[in-house]
Amino acid sequence: MRASSLTVSLLLMGCAVGPDFKKPEAPKVSGYGPGAPIVRTASAPGEFGAAQRYVTDMDIPGQWWTLFHSQPLNDLIVRSINANPNITAAQAALRQARENTLAQKGSYFPQVSAQLSASRNLTPVAAISPAGPTSNPYYSLITPQLNLSFVPDVFGANQRAVESLDAQAENLRYQLEATYVTLTSNVVTGALQEASLRGQILATEETIKVEADLLGILHRQFDLGQVSMADVAAQEAAVAQARLALPPLQKQLAQQRDALVALAGGLPSEDVAARFQLAELKLPVDLPVSLPSKLVEQRPDVRAAEETLHSASAQIGVAVAARLPQITLTANVGNSAAALSSMFTPGTNFWTLAGGVTAPIFEGGTLLHKQRAAEAGFDQAAAQYKSTVITAFQNVADALHAVQSDADALVAADASEQAAGRSLAIVRKQLELGQVAYLALLNAEQTYQQAKLALVQAQAARLADTAGLFQALGGGWWSRDALVAEK
Repeated sequence: MRASSLTVSLLLMGCAVGPDFKKPEAPKVSGYGPGAPIVRTASAPGEFGAAQRYVTDMDIPGQWWTLFHSQPLNDLIVRSINANPNITAAQAALRQARENTLAQKGSYFPQVSAQLSASRNLTPVAAISPAGPTSNPYYSLITPQLNLSFVPDVFGANQRAVESLDAQAENLRYQLEATYVTLTSNVVTGALQEASLRGQILATEETIKVEADLLGILHRQFDLGQVSMADVAAQEAAVAQARLALPPLQKQLAQQRDALVALAGGLPSEDVAARFQLAELKLPVDLPVSLPSKLVEQRPDVRAAEETLHSASAQIGVAVAARLPQITLTANVGNSAAALSSMFTPGTNFWTLAGGVTAPIFEGGTLLHKQRAAEAGFDQAAAQYKSTVITAFQNVADALHAVQSDADALVAADASEQAAGRSLAIVRKQLELGQVAYLALLNAEQTYQQAKLALVQAQAARLADTAGLFQALGGGWWSRDALVAEK
Protein backbone atom coordinates (compact mmCIF):
# COMPACT_ATOMS: atom_id res chain seq x y z
CA MET A 1 0.00 0.00 0.00
CA ARG A 2 2.82 2.36 0.91
CA ALA A 3 4.61 1.52 -2.35
CA SER A 4 1.52 2.31 -4.39
CA SER A 5 1.04 5.63 -2.53
CA LEU A 6 4.63 6.57 -3.31
CA THR A 7 4.08 5.75 -6.98
CA VAL A 8 0.98 7.96 -7.11
CA SER A 9 2.86 10.79 -5.43
CA LEU A 10 5.67 10.54 -7.96
CA LEU A 11 3.17 10.59 -10.80
CA LEU A 12 1.47 13.68 -9.40
CA MET A 13 4.61 15.61 -8.45
CA GLY A 14 6.94 14.44 -11.18
CA CYS A 15 10.57 15.34 -11.49
CA ALA A 16 11.69 18.31 -13.54
CA VAL A 17 14.04 17.35 -16.35
CA GLY A 18 16.50 19.81 -17.79
CA PRO A 19 19.02 22.03 -16.01
CA ASP A 20 18.27 23.70 -12.69
CA PHE A 21 18.95 27.41 -12.96
CA LYS A 22 22.00 28.74 -11.16
CA LYS A 23 22.28 32.46 -10.53
CA PRO A 24 25.31 33.93 -12.35
CA GLU A 25 28.16 35.02 -10.12
CA ALA A 26 29.05 38.69 -9.85
CA PRO A 27 32.30 39.73 -11.56
CA LYS A 28 35.25 39.20 -9.25
CA VAL A 29 36.60 42.75 -9.36
CA SER A 30 37.14 45.24 -6.58
CA GLY A 31 36.59 48.53 -8.38
CA TYR A 32 35.57 50.37 -11.52
CA GLY A 33 39.01 51.29 -12.82
CA PRO A 34 42.55 49.96 -13.08
CA GLY A 35 44.03 52.32 -10.48
CA ALA A 36 43.34 53.06 -6.84
CA PRO A 37 39.87 54.58 -6.29
CA ILE A 38 39.64 58.34 -5.83
CA VAL A 39 38.07 59.32 -2.52
CA ARG A 40 37.09 62.92 -3.30
CA THR A 41 36.92 65.40 -6.14
CA ALA A 42 38.60 68.75 -6.53
CA SER A 43 36.94 71.84 -5.06
CA ALA A 44 36.40 75.29 -6.46
CA PRO A 45 35.15 78.59 -5.03
CA GLY A 46 31.62 79.77 -5.66
CA GLU A 47 28.44 77.90 -6.55
CA PHE A 48 28.62 74.10 -6.83
CA GLY A 49 32.34 74.16 -6.08
CA ALA A 50 32.29 71.95 -2.98
CA ALA A 51 34.42 68.82 -3.07
CA GLN A 52 32.32 65.65 -3.42
CA ARG A 53 33.24 62.61 -1.34
CA TYR A 54 32.85 59.04 -2.58
CA VAL A 55 31.35 56.81 0.11
CA THR A 56 31.96 53.12 -0.55
CA ASP A 57 28.88 50.90 -0.22
CA MET A 58 26.68 53.82 0.79
CA ASP A 59 23.06 52.93 0.14
CA ILE A 60 21.18 55.02 -2.39
CA PRO A 61 17.99 56.72 -1.18
CA GLY A 62 14.83 55.63 -2.91
CA GLN A 63 14.19 59.30 -3.72
CA TRP A 64 17.76 60.36 -4.39
CA TRP A 65 16.68 63.47 -6.30
CA THR A 66 15.69 65.09 -2.99
CA LEU A 67 19.42 65.55 -2.40
CA PHE A 68 19.25 68.47 -4.86
CA HIS A 69 16.92 70.24 -2.38
CA SER A 70 14.39 71.42 -4.96
CA GLN A 71 10.74 71.07 -4.01
CA PRO A 72 9.54 71.90 -7.56
CA LEU A 73 11.72 69.02 -8.83
CA ASN A 74 10.26 66.67 -6.22
CA ASP A 75 6.72 67.66 -7.20
CA LEU A 76 7.41 67.21 -10.91
CA ILE A 77 8.78 63.71 -10.37
CA VAL A 78 5.73 62.70 -8.34
CA ARG A 79 3.49 64.01 -11.13
CA SER A 80 5.54 62.16 -13.75
CA ILE A 81 5.41 58.85 -11.87
CA ASN A 82 1.64 59.11 -11.56
CA ALA A 83 0.93 60.27 -15.11
CA ASN A 84 3.64 58.96 -17.45
CA PRO A 85 2.08 56.33 -19.78
CA ASN A 86 5.29 54.29 -19.92
CA ILE A 87 4.87 53.46 -16.24
CA THR A 88 1.24 52.51 -16.81
CA ALA A 89 2.16 50.31 -19.78
CA ALA A 90 4.91 48.55 -17.80
CA GLN A 91 2.49 47.94 -14.92
CA ALA A 92 -0.06 46.41 -17.30
CA ALA A 93 2.60 44.19 -18.91
CA LEU A 94 3.60 42.91 -15.48
CA ARG A 95 0.01 42.14 -14.52
CA GLN A 96 -0.50 40.29 -17.80
CA ALA A 97 2.62 38.18 -17.26
CA ARG A 98 1.57 37.26 -13.74
CA GLU A 99 -1.87 36.23 -14.92
CA ASN A 100 -0.29 34.05 -17.63
CA THR A 101 1.83 32.37 -14.96
CA LEU A 102 -1.24 31.66 -12.83
CA ALA A 103 -3.03 30.31 -15.91
CA GLN A 104 -0.17 27.88 -16.56
CA LYS A 105 -0.25 26.72 -12.93
CA GLY A 106 -3.81 25.55 -13.55
CA SER A 107 -2.33 22.62 -15.50
CA TYR A 108 -1.17 21.12 -12.21
CA PHE A 109 -4.79 20.27 -11.41
CA PRO A 110 -7.38 17.98 -13.05
CA GLN A 111 -9.54 19.63 -15.65
CA VAL A 112 -13.23 19.05 -14.88
CA SER A 113 -16.10 19.91 -17.20
CA ALA A 114 -19.84 19.29 -17.16
CA GLN A 115 -21.85 18.32 -20.21
CA LEU A 116 -25.58 18.05 -20.81
CA SER A 117 -27.07 16.75 -24.03
CA ALA A 118 -30.70 16.13 -24.98
CA SER A 119 -32.02 14.66 -28.21
CA ARG A 120 -35.25 13.49 -29.81
CA ASN A 121 -34.71 10.45 -32.03
CA LEU A 122 -36.51 8.22 -34.57
CA THR A 123 -35.59 4.56 -34.76
CA PRO A 124 -35.41 3.06 -38.26
CA VAL A 125 -37.69 0.12 -37.32
CA ALA A 126 -37.19 -1.53 -40.70
CA ALA A 127 -33.53 -2.04 -39.81
CA ILE A 128 -33.37 -2.28 -35.98
CA SER A 129 -35.71 -2.71 -33.07
CA PRO A 130 -36.89 0.36 -31.16
CA ALA A 131 -34.42 1.51 -28.53
CA GLY A 132 -37.07 2.10 -25.87
CA PRO A 133 -39.02 -0.43 -23.80
CA THR A 134 -42.07 0.02 -26.07
CA SER A 135 -42.54 -0.39 -29.78
CA ASN A 136 -42.74 3.39 -30.23
CA PRO A 137 -39.99 4.33 -32.71
CA TYR A 138 -39.78 7.82 -31.23
CA TYR A 139 -37.72 8.29 -28.10
CA SER A 140 -35.88 10.98 -26.14
CA LEU A 141 -32.41 10.73 -24.61
CA ILE A 142 -31.18 13.08 -21.88
CA THR A 143 -27.54 12.67 -20.83
CA PRO A 144 -25.82 14.75 -18.13
CA GLN A 145 -22.21 13.79 -17.50
CA LEU A 146 -19.07 14.91 -15.75
CA ASN A 147 -15.74 14.72 -17.60
CA LEU A 148 -12.39 14.69 -15.86
CA SER A 149 -8.95 14.67 -17.43
CA PHE A 150 -5.56 14.87 -15.82
CA VAL A 151 -2.02 14.89 -17.20
CA PRO A 152 0.42 14.12 -14.35
CA ASP A 153 3.53 16.26 -14.59
CA VAL A 154 5.77 13.19 -14.44
CA PHE A 155 8.85 14.75 -16.03
CA GLY A 156 8.20 18.34 -14.97
CA ALA A 157 7.16 19.80 -18.32
CA ASN A 158 4.54 21.99 -16.66
CA GLN A 159 6.84 22.79 -13.77
CA ARG A 160 9.45 24.10 -16.19
CA ALA A 161 6.80 25.98 -18.18
CA VAL A 162 5.61 27.68 -14.98
CA GLU A 163 9.21 28.41 -14.03
CA SER A 164 9.81 30.02 -17.43
CA LEU A 165 6.67 32.16 -17.24
CA ASP A 166 7.45 33.15 -13.67
CA ALA A 167 10.92 34.27 -14.76
CA GLN A 168 9.36 36.25 -17.61
CA ALA A 169 7.08 37.97 -15.10
CA GLU A 170 10.11 38.81 -12.94
CA ASN A 171 11.84 40.14 -16.04
CA LEU A 172 8.91 42.50 -16.59
CA ARG A 173 8.98 43.51 -12.93
CA TYR A 174 12.59 44.61 -13.32
CA GLN A 175 11.72 46.28 -16.61
CA LEU A 176 9.11 48.24 -14.67
CA GLU A 177 11.78 49.23 -12.17
CA ALA A 178 14.08 50.21 -15.05
CA THR A 179 11.27 52.33 -16.51
CA TYR A 180 10.88 54.02 -13.13
CA VAL A 181 14.63 54.69 -12.83
CA THR A 182 14.85 55.97 -16.41
CA LEU A 183 11.82 58.22 -16.00
CA THR A 184 12.96 59.80 -12.74
CA SER A 185 16.50 60.23 -14.06
CA ASN A 186 15.23 61.83 -17.27
CA VAL A 187 13.08 64.27 -15.28
CA VAL A 188 16.06 65.23 -13.10
CA THR A 189 18.35 65.56 -16.12
CA GLY A 190 15.71 67.57 -17.99
CA ALA A 191 15.24 69.93 -15.06
CA LEU A 192 19.00 70.43 -14.76
CA GLN A 193 19.24 71.04 -18.49
CA GLU A 194 16.51 73.66 -18.22
CA ALA A 195 18.37 75.32 -15.36
CA SER A 196 21.57 75.29 -17.42
CA LEU A 197 19.82 76.87 -20.41
CA ARG A 198 18.24 79.55 -18.22
CA GLY A 199 21.68 80.31 -16.81
CA GLN A 200 23.19 80.53 -20.29
CA ILE A 201 20.32 82.75 -21.47
CA LEU A 202 20.80 85.03 -18.46
CA ALA A 203 24.55 85.26 -19.11
CA THR A 204 23.91 85.98 -22.80
CA GLU A 205 21.33 88.69 -21.97
CA GLU A 206 23.79 90.31 -19.58
CA THR A 207 26.43 90.22 -22.29
CA ILE A 208 24.01 91.82 -24.76
CA LYS A 209 23.22 94.57 -22.24
CA VAL A 210 26.89 95.26 -21.60
CA GLU A 211 27.65 95.28 -25.31
CA ALA A 212 24.69 97.62 -25.98
CA ASP A 213 25.79 99.97 -23.19
CA LEU A 214 29.29 100.03 -24.63
CA LEU A 215 27.84 100.77 -28.06
CA GLY A 216 26.07 103.78 -26.58
CA ILE A 217 29.35 104.98 -25.08
CA LEU A 218 31.12 104.59 -28.42
CA HIS A 219 28.38 106.55 -30.17
CA ARG A 220 28.89 109.41 -27.75
CA GLN A 221 32.65 109.21 -28.15
CA PHE A 222 32.25 109.20 -31.93
CA ASP A 223 30.15 112.37 -31.70
CA LEU A 224 33.00 113.93 -29.71
CA GLY A 225 35.54 112.73 -32.28
CA GLN A 226 37.30 110.41 -29.82
CA VAL A 227 36.77 107.16 -31.79
CA SER A 228 36.40 106.27 -35.42
CA MET A 229 33.34 104.99 -37.23
CA ALA A 230 35.21 101.71 -37.66
CA ASP A 231 35.19 101.27 -33.88
CA VAL A 232 31.44 101.96 -33.74
CA ALA A 233 30.78 99.53 -36.60
CA ALA A 234 32.85 96.85 -34.90
CA GLN A 235 30.84 97.26 -31.69
CA GLU A 236 27.60 97.14 -33.64
CA ALA A 237 28.77 93.82 -35.07
CA ALA A 238 29.64 92.61 -31.56
CA VAL A 239 26.14 93.48 -30.31
CA ALA A 240 24.57 91.68 -33.27
CA GLN A 241 26.83 88.67 -32.64
CA ALA A 242 25.80 88.53 -28.98
CA ARG A 243 22.12 88.76 -29.91
CA LEU A 244 22.60 85.99 -32.46
CA ALA A 245 23.51 83.55 -29.66
CA LEU A 246 20.19 84.08 -27.87
CA PRO A 247 17.55 82.52 -30.21
CA PRO A 248 19.20 79.05 -30.30
CA LEU A 249 19.27 78.97 -26.50
CA GLN A 250 15.63 80.06 -26.33
CA LYS A 251 14.72 77.35 -28.83
CA GLN A 252 16.50 74.71 -26.74
CA LEU A 253 14.74 75.95 -23.62
CA ALA A 254 11.31 75.74 -25.28
CA GLN A 255 12.03 72.23 -26.51
CA GLN A 256 13.29 71.22 -23.08
CA ARG A 257 10.05 72.47 -21.54
CA ASP A 258 8.12 70.36 -24.07
CA ALA A 259 10.20 67.33 -23.06
CA LEU A 260 9.45 67.86 -19.35
CA VAL A 261 5.73 68.20 -20.09
CA ALA A 262 5.83 64.94 -22.06
CA LEU A 263 7.67 63.15 -19.22
CA ALA A 264 4.95 64.37 -16.88
CA GLY A 265 2.34 62.76 -19.12
CA GLY A 266 1.08 66.01 -20.64
CA LEU A 267 0.53 67.35 -24.15
CA PRO A 268 2.52 70.31 -25.58
CA SER A 269 -0.44 72.64 -24.97
CA GLU A 270 -0.15 71.93 -21.26
CA ASP A 271 2.66 73.11 -19.03
CA VAL A 272 4.43 72.37 -15.77
CA ALA A 273 4.42 75.06 -13.12
CA ALA A 274 8.05 74.67 -12.09
CA ARG A 275 10.77 76.90 -13.50
CA PHE A 276 14.23 75.55 -12.74
CA GLN A 277 17.18 77.82 -11.97
CA LEU A 278 20.73 76.78 -11.07
CA ALA A 279 20.70 79.06 -8.03
CA GLU A 280 17.78 77.09 -6.54
CA LEU A 281 19.60 73.73 -6.62
CA LYS A 282 22.16 72.21 -4.28
CA LEU A 283 25.05 69.92 -5.15
CA PRO A 284 25.02 66.56 -3.27
CA VAL A 285 28.33 66.26 -1.45
CA ASP A 286 28.32 62.58 -0.39
CA LEU A 287 28.18 60.27 -3.40
CA PRO A 288 27.58 56.51 -3.17
CA VAL A 289 29.93 54.06 -4.81
CA SER A 290 28.40 50.57 -4.61
CA LEU A 291 30.63 47.55 -4.38
CA PRO A 292 30.93 45.79 -7.74
CA SER A 293 29.46 42.64 -6.20
CA LYS A 294 26.31 44.63 -5.34
CA LEU A 295 25.96 46.43 -8.65
CA VAL A 296 24.51 43.36 -10.39
CA GLU A 297 21.82 43.26 -7.70
CA GLN A 298 21.05 46.96 -7.94
CA ARG A 299 20.83 47.45 -11.68
CA PRO A 300 17.30 46.61 -12.88
CA ASP A 301 18.52 45.95 -16.44
CA VAL A 302 20.98 43.34 -15.14
CA ARG A 303 18.27 41.71 -13.03
CA ALA A 304 15.94 41.67 -16.05
CA ALA A 305 18.66 40.01 -18.17
CA GLU A 306 19.17 37.44 -15.40
CA GLU A 307 15.48 36.54 -15.46
CA THR A 308 15.62 36.21 -19.26
CA LEU A 309 18.47 33.73 -18.73
CA HIS A 310 16.38 31.92 -16.11
CA SER A 311 13.43 31.65 -18.49
CA ALA A 312 15.69 30.29 -21.25
CA SER A 313 17.07 27.67 -18.85
CA ALA A 314 13.54 26.48 -18.00
CA GLN A 315 12.66 26.27 -21.69
CA ILE A 316 15.35 23.61 -22.09
CA GLY A 317 13.48 21.50 -19.54
CA VAL A 318 10.23 22.02 -21.45
CA ALA A 319 11.91 20.83 -24.66
CA VAL A 320 13.46 17.78 -22.96
CA ALA A 321 10.14 16.79 -21.38
CA ALA A 322 8.44 16.93 -24.79
CA ARG A 323 10.67 14.03 -25.91
CA LEU A 324 9.54 11.79 -23.03
CA PRO A 325 6.34 9.74 -22.57
CA GLN A 326 3.21 11.54 -21.47
CA ILE A 327 0.58 9.95 -19.23
CA THR A 328 -3.07 10.92 -19.56
CA LEU A 329 -5.83 9.95 -17.11
CA THR A 330 -9.51 10.47 -17.98
CA ALA A 331 -12.82 9.69 -16.31
CA ASN A 332 -16.46 10.17 -17.29
CA VAL A 333 -19.51 9.68 -15.11
CA GLY A 334 -23.12 10.45 -15.86
CA ASN A 335 -26.68 9.31 -16.48
CA SER A 336 -28.68 8.66 -19.61
CA ALA A 337 -32.46 8.42 -19.52
CA ALA A 338 -35.47 8.88 -21.77
CA ALA A 339 -37.11 11.38 -19.40
CA LEU A 340 -36.08 13.68 -16.58
CA SER A 341 -38.29 11.76 -14.13
CA SER A 342 -36.25 8.61 -14.64
CA MET A 343 -32.88 10.35 -14.69
CA PHE A 344 -31.57 8.81 -11.48
CA THR A 345 -33.37 5.49 -11.50
CA PRO A 346 -31.29 2.31 -11.33
CA GLY A 347 -29.70 1.31 -14.62
CA THR A 348 -29.38 4.82 -16.07
CA ASN A 349 -25.91 5.68 -14.75
CA PHE A 350 -22.62 5.01 -16.51
CA TRP A 351 -18.89 5.70 -15.91
CA THR A 352 -15.61 5.25 -17.67
CA LEU A 353 -12.06 5.24 -16.36
CA ALA A 354 -9.18 5.31 -18.80
CA GLY A 355 -5.47 5.85 -18.82
CA GLY A 356 -3.02 6.21 -21.64
CA VAL A 357 0.63 6.73 -22.36
CA THR A 358 1.88 8.57 -25.41
CA ALA A 359 5.54 8.41 -26.33
CA PRO A 360 7.14 10.04 -29.37
CA ILE A 361 8.85 7.49 -31.62
CA PHE A 362 9.58 9.35 -34.81
CA GLU A 363 9.10 13.10 -35.22
CA GLY A 364 11.51 13.71 -38.08
CA GLY A 365 14.00 15.27 -35.68
CA THR A 366 11.55 18.01 -34.69
CA LEU A 367 11.75 17.52 -30.93
CA LEU A 368 15.52 17.07 -30.96
CA HIS A 369 16.04 20.28 -32.87
CA LYS A 370 13.60 22.15 -30.63
CA GLN A 371 15.69 21.09 -27.65
CA ARG A 372 18.85 22.24 -29.40
CA ALA A 373 17.14 25.52 -30.25
CA ALA A 374 16.26 25.98 -26.58
CA GLU A 375 19.88 25.31 -25.63
CA ALA A 376 21.05 27.86 -28.20
CA GLY A 377 18.53 30.34 -26.77
CA PHE A 378 20.09 29.81 -23.35
CA ASP A 379 23.56 30.48 -24.76
CA GLN A 380 22.25 33.66 -26.38
CA ALA A 381 20.66 34.83 -23.13
CA ALA A 382 23.90 34.09 -21.26
CA ALA A 383 25.89 36.22 -23.70
CA GLN A 384 23.32 39.03 -23.49
CA TYR A 385 23.47 38.88 -19.69
CA LYS A 386 27.25 39.23 -19.79
CA SER A 387 26.95 42.14 -22.21
CA THR A 388 24.44 43.86 -19.90
CA VAL A 389 26.79 43.45 -16.93
CA ILE A 390 29.70 44.88 -18.91
CA THR A 391 27.57 47.85 -19.95
CA ALA A 392 26.48 48.41 -16.33
CA PHE A 393 30.08 48.51 -15.10
CA GLN A 394 31.02 50.80 -17.99
CA ASN A 395 28.17 53.18 -17.08
CA VAL A 396 29.40 53.46 -13.49
CA ALA A 397 33.02 53.92 -14.57
CA ASP A 398 31.98 56.61 -17.08
CA ALA A 399 29.87 58.38 -14.45
CA LEU A 400 32.75 58.37 -11.95
CA HIS A 401 35.12 59.77 -14.59
CA ALA A 402 32.55 62.42 -15.49
CA VAL A 403 32.05 63.53 -11.88
CA GLN A 404 35.81 63.77 -11.35
CA SER A 405 36.39 65.64 -14.62
CA ASP A 406 33.46 67.99 -13.93
CA ALA A 407 35.08 69.09 -10.68
CA ASP A 408 38.35 69.77 -12.47
CA ALA A 409 36.52 71.57 -15.27
CA LEU A 410 34.67 73.77 -12.76
CA VAL A 411 37.97 74.74 -11.13
CA ALA A 412 39.35 75.75 -14.54
CA ALA A 413 36.10 77.48 -15.61
CA ASP A 414 35.90 79.49 -12.39
CA ALA A 415 39.54 80.56 -12.71
CA SER A 416 38.98 81.47 -16.35
CA GLU A 417 35.88 83.53 -15.57
CA GLN A 418 37.61 85.35 -12.74
CA ALA A 419 40.66 86.11 -14.87
CA ALA A 420 38.57 87.19 -17.86
CA GLY A 421 36.52 89.49 -15.62
CA ARG A 422 39.60 91.15 -14.19
CA SER A 423 41.09 91.52 -17.66
CA LEU A 424 37.93 93.12 -19.00
CA ALA A 425 37.79 95.62 -16.15
CA ILE A 426 41.42 96.63 -16.75
CA VAL A 427 40.95 97.03 -20.50
CA ARG A 428 37.85 99.19 -19.98
CA LYS A 429 39.80 101.55 -17.75
CA GLN A 430 42.62 101.66 -20.23
CA LEU A 431 40.20 102.43 -23.05
CA GLU A 432 38.64 105.26 -21.07
CA LEU A 433 42.14 106.70 -20.56
CA GLY A 434 42.97 106.23 -24.22
CA GLN A 435 45.77 103.81 -23.48
CA VAL A 436 44.52 100.96 -25.69
CA ALA A 437 42.65 100.64 -28.92
CA TYR A 438 39.04 99.55 -29.05
CA LEU A 439 40.02 96.19 -30.54
CA ALA A 440 41.63 95.20 -27.23
CA LEU A 441 38.32 95.81 -25.45
CA LEU A 442 36.41 93.79 -28.04
CA ASN A 443 38.73 90.82 -27.56
CA ALA A 444 38.46 91.08 -23.78
CA GLU A 445 34.66 91.17 -23.96
CA GLN A 446 34.49 88.10 -26.18
CA THR A 447 36.85 86.22 -23.87
CA TYR A 448 34.76 87.13 -20.83
CA GLN A 449 31.51 86.15 -22.55
CA GLN A 450 32.89 82.73 -23.45
CA ALA A 451 34.30 82.24 -19.95
CA LYS A 452 30.97 83.12 -18.33
CA LEU A 453 29.04 80.69 -20.52
CA ALA A 454 31.64 77.99 -19.85
CA LEU A 455 31.23 78.52 -16.10
CA VAL A 456 27.46 78.08 -16.29
CA GLN A 457 27.88 74.94 -18.39
CA ALA A 458 30.47 73.53 -15.98
CA GLN A 459 28.17 74.12 -13.01
CA ALA A 460 25.25 72.43 -14.77
CA ALA A 461 27.43 69.53 -15.93
CA ARG A 462 28.47 68.86 -12.34
CA LEU A 463 24.86 68.57 -11.28
CA ALA A 464 23.83 66.50 -14.31
CA ASP A 465 26.67 64.00 -14.03
CA THR A 466 26.01 63.61 -10.30
CA ALA A 467 22.47 62.57 -11.25
CA GLY A 468 23.98 60.27 -13.88
CA LEU A 469 26.01 58.50 -11.19
CA PHE A 470 22.87 57.79 -9.15
CA GLN A 471 21.20 56.39 -12.26
CA ALA A 472 24.24 54.26 -13.20
CA LEU A 473 24.25 52.70 -9.73
CA GLY A 474 20.65 51.58 -10.08
CA GLY A 475 18.62 54.57 -8.93
CA GLY A 476 17.83 53.24 -5.45
CA TRP A 477 14.63 51.46 -6.50
CA TRP A 478 15.17 48.82 -3.80
CA SER A 479 15.08 51.49 -1.07
CA ARG A 480 11.65 52.91 -1.86
CA ASP A 481 8.09 51.81 -1.33
CA ALA A 482 6.78 49.35 -3.89
CA LEU A 483 5.82 51.00 -7.12
CA VAL A 484 2.11 50.86 -7.77
CA ALA A 485 2.82 48.04 -10.18
CA GLU A 486 0.85 45.88 -8.51
CA LYS A 487 -2.12 48.23 -9.33
